[in-house]
Amino acid sequence: MTERDLFGTPGALPDDPFGEAAADAPLADRMRPRSAEEFHGQRTLVGEGKILSRALAGELVGSLILWGPPGSGKTTLARLIAKASGMRFVPFSAVLSGVKEIRKVMAEAEADRRSNQGRTLLFVDEIHRFNKAQQDAFLPFVERGDILLIGATTENPSFEVNGALLSRLKVMVLEPLSAADVVDLMRRALVDPERGLRAQWTATDDVLNAIAHATDGDARRALTALETAAALRPGGGELDRALVEEALQRKMLHHDKSGEEHYNLISALHKSVRNSDEDASLYWIARLMEAGEDGNYLSRRMIRMASEDVGLADPFALRITLDAAEAFARLGYPEGKLALAQAAVYLARAKKSNAVYTALGRAEQDVHETAAEPVPKQLRNAVTALMRAAGYGEGYRYAHDDPDAVGEMTCLPPSLEGRRYFESDAPGGD
Repeated sequence: MTERDLFGTPGALPDDPFGEAAADAPLADRMRPRSAEEFHGQRTLVGEGKILSRALAGELVGSLILWGPPGSGKTTLARLIAKASGMRFVPFSAVLSGVKEIRKVMAEAEADRRSNQGRTLLFVDEIHRFNKAQQDAFLPFVERGDILLIGATTENPSFEVNGALLSRLKVMVLEPLSAADVVDLMRRALVDPERGLRAQWTATDDVLNAIAHATDGDARRALTALETAAALRPGGGELDRALVEEALQRKMLHHDKSGEEHYNLISALHKSVRNSDEDASLYWIARLMEAGEDGNYLSRRMIRMASEDVGLADPFALRITLDAAEAFARLGYPEGKLALAQAAVYLARAKKSNAVYTALGRAEQDVHETAAEPVPKQLRNAVTALMRAAGYGEGYRYAHDDPDAVGEMTCLPPSLEGRRYFESDAPGGD
Protein backbone atom coordinates (compact mmCIF):
# COMPACT_ATOMS: atom_id res chain seq x y z
CA MET A 1 0.00 0.00 0.00
CA THR A 2 1.44 3.37 -1.00
CA GLU A 3 1.46 6.54 1.06
CA ARG A 4 -1.22 7.89 -1.25
CA ASP A 5 -3.42 4.83 -0.63
CA LEU A 6 -2.97 5.04 3.13
CA PHE A 7 -3.42 8.76 3.59
CA GLY A 8 -5.93 9.56 0.90
CA THR A 9 -5.68 12.76 -1.16
CA PRO A 10 -2.29 13.51 -2.76
CA GLY A 11 -0.67 16.44 -0.98
CA ALA A 12 -2.32 15.66 2.36
CA LEU A 13 0.84 14.13 3.85
CA PRO A 14 0.93 12.69 7.39
CA ASP A 15 2.20 15.89 9.03
CA ASP A 16 0.10 18.23 6.89
CA PRO A 17 -3.63 18.18 7.67
CA PHE A 18 -4.32 20.79 4.98
CA GLY A 19 -2.51 19.86 1.80
CA GLU A 20 -3.29 22.40 -0.91
CA ALA A 21 -6.24 21.20 -2.97
CA ALA A 22 -5.56 21.08 -6.68
CA ALA A 23 -7.17 23.76 -8.84
CA ASP A 24 -9.35 21.09 -10.47
CA ALA A 25 -10.32 19.46 -7.15
CA PRO A 26 -14.05 19.40 -6.35
CA LEU A 27 -15.43 22.67 -4.98
CA ALA A 28 -16.27 21.01 -1.65
CA ASP A 29 -12.59 20.08 -1.18
CA ARG A 30 -11.32 23.50 -2.24
CA MET A 31 -13.70 25.28 0.13
CA ARG A 32 -12.97 23.09 3.16
CA PRO A 33 -12.46 25.49 6.12
CA ARG A 34 -8.79 25.97 7.02
CA SER A 35 -9.31 27.84 10.28
CA ALA A 36 -11.75 27.83 13.19
CA GLU A 37 -13.02 31.21 11.96
CA GLU A 38 -14.08 29.67 8.63
CA PHE A 39 -15.83 26.72 10.30
CA HIS A 40 -19.66 26.81 10.27
CA GLY A 41 -22.14 25.10 12.56
CA GLN A 42 -21.87 22.96 15.72
CA ARG A 43 -22.12 26.00 17.98
CA THR A 44 -23.05 23.86 20.98
CA LEU A 45 -19.73 22.02 20.64
CA VAL A 46 -17.31 24.75 19.58
CA GLY A 47 -18.62 27.57 21.78
CA GLU A 48 -16.49 29.20 24.43
CA GLY A 49 -15.44 26.75 27.13
CA LYS A 50 -16.64 23.67 25.23
CA ILE A 51 -14.46 20.60 24.67
CA LEU A 52 -14.03 21.15 20.95
CA SER A 53 -13.30 24.83 21.48
CA ARG A 54 -10.37 23.85 23.68
CA ALA A 55 -9.29 21.23 21.15
CA LEU A 56 -9.36 23.83 18.36
CA ALA A 57 -7.10 25.98 20.54
CA GLY A 58 -4.52 23.18 20.67
CA GLU A 59 -5.60 21.77 24.04
CA LEU A 60 -6.87 18.33 23.02
CA VAL A 61 -6.38 16.08 26.05
CA GLY A 62 -8.22 12.91 25.11
CA SER A 63 -9.33 10.78 22.19
CA LEU A 64 -12.65 11.54 20.49
CA ILE A 65 -15.38 10.08 18.34
CA LEU A 66 -17.11 12.60 16.07
CA TRP A 67 -20.56 11.18 15.34
CA GLY A 68 -22.74 13.02 12.86
CA PRO A 69 -24.41 12.94 9.44
CA PRO A 70 -22.48 13.36 6.17
CA GLY A 71 -21.27 16.87 5.46
CA SER A 72 -21.55 18.08 9.07
CA GLY A 73 -17.83 18.88 9.42
CA LYS A 74 -16.31 15.77 11.04
CA THR A 75 -13.22 15.56 8.82
CA THR A 76 -12.73 19.32 8.83
CA LEU A 77 -12.89 19.45 12.64
CA ALA A 78 -10.31 16.66 12.88
CA ARG A 79 -7.95 18.53 10.55
CA LEU A 80 -8.41 21.82 12.38
CA ILE A 81 -7.71 20.11 15.71
CA ALA A 82 -4.61 18.47 14.25
CA LYS A 83 -3.36 21.79 12.89
CA ALA A 84 -3.80 23.45 16.30
CA SER A 85 -2.23 20.58 18.26
CA GLY A 86 1.18 20.58 16.61
CA MET A 87 1.15 16.78 16.72
CA ARG A 88 2.07 14.48 13.88
CA PHE A 89 -1.14 14.06 11.89
CA VAL A 90 -1.94 10.72 10.31
CA PRO A 91 -5.27 10.40 8.45
CA PHE A 92 -6.37 6.80 8.09
CA SER A 93 -9.06 5.24 5.91
CA ALA A 94 -11.16 2.48 7.42
CA VAL A 95 -12.19 1.53 3.89
CA LEU A 96 -8.67 1.05 2.52
CA SER A 97 -6.66 -0.18 5.52
CA GLY A 98 -6.34 -3.38 7.52
CA VAL A 99 -4.72 -4.60 10.74
CA LYS A 100 -1.26 -4.74 9.11
CA GLU A 101 -1.37 -1.02 8.25
CA ILE A 102 -2.76 -0.15 11.68
CA ARG A 103 0.07 -1.94 13.47
CA LYS A 104 2.68 -0.26 11.27
CA VAL A 105 1.35 3.21 12.07
CA MET A 106 1.03 2.33 15.77
CA ALA A 107 4.62 1.12 15.91
CA GLU A 108 5.82 4.37 14.34
CA ALA A 109 3.76 6.39 16.84
CA GLU A 110 5.20 4.44 19.76
CA ALA A 111 8.75 4.93 18.49
CA ASP A 112 8.21 8.67 18.00
CA ARG A 113 6.96 9.11 21.55
CA ARG A 114 9.81 7.12 23.10
CA SER A 115 12.35 9.18 21.17
CA ASN A 116 10.68 12.41 22.36
CA GLN A 117 9.53 13.34 18.87
CA GLY A 118 6.03 13.96 20.15
CA ARG A 119 2.69 12.22 19.99
CA THR A 120 0.70 11.20 16.92
CA LEU A 121 -2.84 12.34 16.22
CA LEU A 122 -4.51 9.56 14.27
CA PHE A 123 -7.68 10.42 12.37
CA VAL A 124 -9.75 7.39 11.34
CA ASP A 125 -12.51 8.22 8.88
CA GLU A 126 -15.53 5.89 8.89
CA ILE A 127 -14.23 4.08 11.97
CA HIS A 128 -17.46 2.08 12.12
CA ARG A 129 -16.23 0.13 9.07
CA PHE A 130 -13.41 -1.43 11.10
CA ASN A 131 -14.25 -4.84 12.53
CA LYS A 132 -13.66 -5.78 16.19
CA ALA A 133 -10.11 -7.09 15.60
CA GLN A 134 -9.11 -3.91 13.77
CA GLN A 135 -10.59 -1.71 16.48
CA ASP A 136 -8.88 -3.76 19.20
CA ALA A 137 -5.52 -3.02 17.57
CA PHE A 138 -5.85 0.63 18.67
CA LEU A 139 -6.55 -0.19 22.33
CA PRO A 140 -3.06 -0.50 23.89
CA PHE A 141 -1.76 2.57 22.07
CA VAL A 142 -4.72 4.73 23.08
CA GLU A 143 -4.47 3.44 26.65
CA ARG A 144 -0.72 4.20 26.92
CA GLY A 145 -1.18 7.61 25.30
CA ASP A 146 1.10 6.89 22.33
CA ILE A 147 -1.64 8.31 20.10
CA LEU A 148 -4.62 10.56 20.36
CA LEU A 149 -7.38 9.03 18.26
CA ILE A 150 -10.13 10.95 16.50
CA GLY A 151 -12.66 8.67 14.83
CA ALA A 152 -15.41 9.90 12.53
CA THR A 153 -18.63 7.98 11.98
CA THR A 154 -22.10 8.44 10.58
CA GLU A 155 -23.33 5.42 12.56
CA ASN A 156 -24.29 5.15 16.23
CA PRO A 157 -21.02 4.38 18.07
CA SER A 158 -22.97 2.42 20.70
CA PHE A 159 -23.57 -0.26 18.08
CA GLU A 160 -20.59 0.13 15.74
CA VAL A 161 -17.60 0.73 18.06
CA ASN A 162 -16.67 -2.03 20.48
CA GLY A 163 -17.18 -1.29 24.16
CA ALA A 164 -13.54 -1.48 25.22
CA LEU A 165 -12.46 1.17 22.73
CA LEU A 166 -15.59 3.29 23.20
CA SER A 167 -14.97 3.52 26.95
CA ARG A 168 -11.68 5.28 26.22
CA LEU A 169 -13.17 7.85 23.84
CA LYS A 170 -15.32 10.95 24.33
CA VAL A 171 -18.26 10.90 21.91
CA MET A 172 -19.17 14.28 20.39
CA VAL A 173 -22.53 14.38 18.58
CA LEU A 174 -22.60 16.66 15.52
CA GLU A 175 -25.88 17.94 14.08
CA PRO A 176 -26.67 18.64 10.42
CA LEU A 177 -25.72 22.18 9.45
CA SER A 178 -28.57 24.67 9.52
CA ALA A 179 -29.88 26.00 6.22
CA ALA A 180 -28.40 29.39 7.13
CA ASP A 181 -24.94 27.86 7.63
CA VAL A 182 -25.11 26.01 4.31
CA VAL A 183 -26.26 29.17 2.51
CA ASP A 184 -23.33 31.09 4.02
CA LEU A 185 -20.90 28.45 2.75
CA MET A 186 -22.37 28.65 -0.76
CA ARG A 187 -22.27 32.45 -0.78
CA ARG A 188 -18.59 32.32 0.11
CA ALA A 189 -17.96 29.69 -2.57
CA LEU A 190 -19.59 31.87 -5.22
CA VAL A 191 -17.26 34.82 -4.65
CA ASP A 192 -14.02 33.35 -3.26
CA PRO A 193 -11.30 34.54 -5.71
CA GLU A 194 -8.88 31.68 -5.07
CA ARG A 195 -10.75 28.54 -4.01
CA GLY A 196 -14.32 29.24 -5.12
CA LEU A 197 -16.20 30.11 -8.28
CA ARG A 198 -14.57 33.57 -8.48
CA ALA A 199 -17.83 35.52 -8.89
CA GLN A 200 -18.39 34.17 -12.40
CA TRP A 201 -21.81 32.84 -11.35
CA THR A 202 -24.54 34.36 -9.20
CA ALA A 203 -27.56 32.91 -7.40
CA THR A 204 -30.44 34.46 -5.52
CA ASP A 205 -31.09 33.76 -1.83
CA ASP A 206 -34.20 31.83 -2.87
CA VAL A 207 -32.14 29.44 -5.01
CA LEU A 208 -29.44 29.02 -2.35
CA ASN A 209 -32.08 28.33 0.29
CA ALA A 210 -33.68 25.75 -1.99
CA ILE A 211 -30.32 23.96 -2.37
CA ALA A 212 -29.76 24.07 1.39
CA HIS A 213 -33.17 22.52 2.10
CA ALA A 214 -32.79 19.90 -0.64
CA THR A 215 -29.41 18.72 0.69
CA ASP A 216 -30.53 18.30 4.32
CA GLY A 217 -27.71 20.21 6.01
CA ASP A 218 -24.95 18.36 4.11
CA ALA A 219 -22.40 21.01 3.14
CA ARG A 220 -20.58 18.68 0.74
CA ARG A 221 -23.75 17.85 -1.20
CA ALA A 222 -24.76 21.51 -1.32
CA LEU A 223 -21.41 22.66 -2.70
CA THR A 224 -21.40 19.77 -5.19
CA ALA A 225 -24.88 20.77 -6.39
CA LEU A 226 -23.74 24.39 -6.74
CA GLU A 227 -20.67 23.34 -8.73
CA THR A 228 -22.72 21.01 -10.96
CA ALA A 229 -25.21 23.79 -11.68
CA ALA A 230 -22.31 26.09 -12.62
CA ALA A 231 -20.95 23.44 -14.98
CA LEU A 232 -24.32 23.37 -16.73
CA ARG A 233 -23.88 27.08 -17.50
CA PRO A 234 -20.29 27.35 -18.78
CA GLY A 235 -18.96 30.86 -19.03
CA GLY A 236 -20.84 32.17 -15.99
CA GLY A 237 -24.20 33.78 -15.36
CA GLU A 238 -27.12 33.34 -13.01
CA LEU A 239 -27.86 29.91 -11.53
CA ASP A 240 -31.64 29.64 -11.58
CA ARG A 241 -33.98 27.03 -10.12
CA ALA A 242 -34.19 25.03 -13.36
CA LEU A 243 -30.41 24.61 -13.47
CA VAL A 244 -30.24 23.60 -9.82
CA GLU A 245 -33.08 21.11 -10.22
CA GLU A 246 -31.14 19.55 -13.09
CA ALA A 247 -28.01 19.45 -10.93
CA LEU A 248 -29.84 17.82 -8.03
CA GLN A 249 -31.87 15.53 -10.29
CA ARG A 250 -34.93 16.27 -8.19
CA LYS A 251 -37.70 18.83 -8.05
CA MET A 252 -37.02 21.67 -5.62
CA LEU A 253 -40.21 22.53 -3.84
CA HIS A 254 -40.61 26.20 -3.03
CA HIS A 255 -40.28 26.40 0.74
CA ASP A 256 -38.69 29.01 2.96
CA LYS A 257 -38.78 27.97 6.60
CA SER A 258 -39.08 31.56 7.78
CA GLY A 259 -41.12 33.00 4.91
CA GLU A 260 -44.71 33.16 3.76
CA GLU A 261 -44.77 29.77 2.04
CA HIS A 262 -43.78 28.08 5.30
CA TYR A 263 -46.81 29.56 7.05
CA ASN A 264 -49.09 28.93 4.07
CA LEU A 265 -48.25 25.22 4.07
CA ILE A 266 -48.56 24.70 7.81
CA SER A 267 -51.86 26.59 7.74
CA ALA A 268 -53.09 24.28 4.99
CA LEU A 269 -52.17 21.23 7.07
CA HIS A 270 -53.85 22.59 10.21
CA LYS A 271 -57.07 23.55 8.44
CA SER A 272 -57.23 20.20 6.62
CA VAL A 273 -56.95 18.36 9.94
CA ARG A 274 -59.62 20.62 11.48
CA ASN A 275 -61.88 19.92 8.49
CA SER A 276 -61.44 16.14 8.98
CA ASP A 277 -59.94 15.77 5.47
CA GLU A 278 -57.44 12.93 5.87
CA ASP A 279 -56.37 12.99 2.20
CA ALA A 280 -55.59 16.72 2.20
CA SER A 281 -53.81 16.30 5.54
CA LEU A 282 -51.60 13.59 4.01
CA TYR A 283 -50.88 15.73 0.95
CA TRP A 284 -49.86 18.83 2.90
CA ILE A 285 -47.71 16.99 5.42
CA ALA A 286 -46.03 15.07 2.56
CA ARG A 287 -45.34 18.33 0.76
CA LEU A 288 -43.89 19.89 3.92
CA MET A 289 -41.65 16.88 4.58
CA GLU A 290 -40.46 16.60 0.99
CA ALA A 291 -39.59 20.30 1.03
CA GLY A 292 -37.30 19.71 4.00
CA GLU A 293 -39.48 21.02 6.83
CA ASP A 294 -38.16 20.28 10.31
CA GLY A 295 -40.03 17.19 11.47
CA ASN A 296 -39.79 18.27 15.11
CA TYR A 297 -41.60 21.50 14.17
CA LEU A 298 -44.32 19.48 12.44
CA SER A 299 -44.79 17.26 15.49
CA ARG A 300 -45.05 20.31 17.77
CA ARG A 301 -47.73 21.83 15.54
CA MET A 302 -49.73 18.58 15.52
CA ILE A 303 -49.55 18.36 19.32
CA ARG A 304 -51.19 21.79 19.31
CA MET A 305 -53.87 20.55 16.87
CA ALA A 306 -54.59 17.58 19.15
CA SER A 307 -55.41 19.95 22.02
CA GLU A 308 -56.99 22.80 20.06
CA ASP A 309 -59.18 20.96 17.56
CA VAL A 310 -59.70 17.44 18.93
CA GLY A 311 -59.47 18.01 22.66
CA LEU A 312 -61.77 15.98 24.91
CA ALA A 313 -63.75 14.63 21.96
CA ASP A 314 -60.91 12.09 21.64
CA PRO A 315 -58.39 12.45 24.51
CA PHE A 316 -56.30 9.63 22.99
CA ALA A 317 -55.37 11.90 20.06
CA LEU A 318 -52.91 13.80 22.23
CA ARG A 319 -51.21 10.56 23.26
CA ILE A 320 -50.97 9.39 19.63
CA THR A 321 -49.40 12.71 18.61
CA LEU A 322 -46.92 12.72 21.50
CA ASP A 323 -45.86 9.19 20.58
CA ALA A 324 -45.35 10.28 16.96
CA ALA A 325 -43.22 13.20 18.13
CA GLU A 326 -41.05 10.87 20.21
CA ALA A 327 -40.76 8.40 17.34
CA PHE A 328 -39.59 11.12 14.96
CA ALA A 329 -37.12 12.47 17.54
CA ARG A 330 -35.56 9.01 17.67
CA LEU A 331 -35.68 8.14 13.98
CA GLY A 332 -35.46 11.42 12.08
CA TYR A 333 -35.84 11.44 8.30
CA PRO A 334 -36.70 9.35 6.35
CA GLU A 335 -37.82 6.61 8.79
CA GLY A 336 -39.74 9.01 11.04
CA LYS A 337 -41.98 10.31 8.25
CA LEU A 338 -44.47 7.49 8.73
CA ALA A 339 -45.02 8.35 12.40
CA LEU A 340 -45.83 11.96 11.51
CA ALA A 341 -48.14 10.90 8.68
CA GLN A 342 -49.91 8.45 11.00
CA ALA A 343 -50.53 11.22 13.53
CA ALA A 344 -51.85 13.58 10.84
CA VAL A 345 -54.33 10.98 9.58
CA TYR A 346 -55.46 10.11 13.12
CA LEU A 347 -56.06 13.77 13.95
CA ALA A 348 -58.00 14.31 10.73
CA ARG A 349 -60.24 11.29 11.38
CA ALA A 350 -60.79 12.00 15.09
CA LYS A 351 -63.95 13.62 16.43
CA LYS A 352 -63.46 17.33 16.92
CA SER A 353 -64.04 19.65 19.86
CA ASN A 354 -62.63 23.09 20.61
CA ALA A 355 -64.51 23.32 23.93
CA VAL A 356 -61.35 23.44 26.07
CA TYR A 357 -59.72 25.91 23.67
CA THR A 358 -62.63 28.35 23.83
CA ALA A 359 -63.16 27.82 27.57
CA LEU A 360 -59.52 28.64 28.29
CA GLY A 361 -59.85 31.76 26.14
CA ARG A 362 -62.81 32.96 28.20
CA ALA A 363 -60.99 32.25 31.46
CA GLU A 364 -57.89 34.10 30.24
CA GLN A 365 -60.04 37.07 29.25
CA ASP A 366 -61.47 37.29 32.77
CA VAL A 367 -57.97 36.96 34.24
CA HIS A 368 -56.90 40.03 32.25
CA GLU A 369 -60.09 42.08 32.54
CA THR A 370 -61.21 41.57 36.16
CA ALA A 371 -59.58 42.30 39.49
CA ALA A 372 -57.25 39.63 40.84
CA GLU A 373 -59.37 38.92 43.92
CA PRO A 374 -57.97 36.96 46.86
CA VAL A 375 -58.49 33.20 46.87
CA PRO A 376 -61.76 32.48 48.76
CA LYS A 377 -60.97 31.46 52.33
CA GLN A 378 -62.77 28.12 52.02
CA LEU A 379 -60.22 27.11 49.36
CA ARG A 380 -57.13 28.01 51.38
CA ASN A 381 -55.11 25.49 53.38
CA ALA A 382 -55.00 26.30 57.10
CA VAL A 383 -51.59 24.88 57.94
CA THR A 384 -50.89 26.99 61.05
CA ALA A 385 -52.95 28.10 64.08
CA LEU A 386 -52.68 31.71 62.95
CA MET A 387 -54.13 30.84 59.54
CA ARG A 388 -56.98 28.92 61.14
CA ALA A 389 -57.70 31.89 63.39
CA ALA A 390 -57.83 34.11 60.29
CA GLY A 391 -60.56 31.90 58.82
CA TYR A 392 -58.45 29.93 56.31
CA GLY A 393 -60.33 26.78 55.28
CA GLU A 394 -63.54 27.91 57.01
CA GLY A 395 -66.55 26.60 55.12
CA TYR A 396 -64.60 24.06 53.07
CA ARG A 397 -66.58 20.90 52.32
CA TYR A 398 -64.87 17.67 51.22
CA ALA A 399 -66.72 16.63 48.06
CA HIS A 400 -65.91 12.92 48.43
CA ASP A 401 -67.76 12.82 51.76
CA ASP A 402 -70.25 15.60 51.02
CA PRO A 403 -71.65 15.27 47.47
CA ASP A 404 -73.82 18.37 47.95
CA ALA A 405 -70.64 20.44 48.14
CA VAL A 406 -70.32 20.20 44.36
CA GLY A 407 -73.37 22.38 43.84
CA GLU A 408 -73.37 24.41 47.04
CA MET A 409 -69.73 25.42 47.64
CA THR A 410 -68.38 28.06 45.26
CA CYS A 411 -64.78 27.92 44.04
CA LEU A 412 -64.60 31.09 41.91
CA PRO A 413 -63.88 34.57 43.32
CA PRO A 414 -67.06 36.36 44.50
CA SER A 415 -67.27 38.69 41.49
CA LEU A 416 -67.17 35.72 39.10
CA GLU A 417 -69.57 33.46 40.98
CA GLY A 418 -71.73 31.53 38.55
CA ARG A 419 -69.50 32.26 35.55
CA ARG A 420 -69.42 29.44 32.97
CA TYR A 421 -66.35 28.84 30.80
CA PHE A 422 -66.57 25.19 29.73
CA GLU A 423 -69.83 24.13 28.14
CA SER A 424 -70.90 20.75 29.52
CA ASP A 425 -72.90 19.95 26.39
CA ALA A 426 -69.75 20.18 24.23
CA PRO A 427 -68.12 16.90 23.07
CA GLY A 428 -66.24 15.49 26.05
CA GLY A 429 -68.02 17.85 28.42
CA ASP A 430 -70.21 15.36 30.25
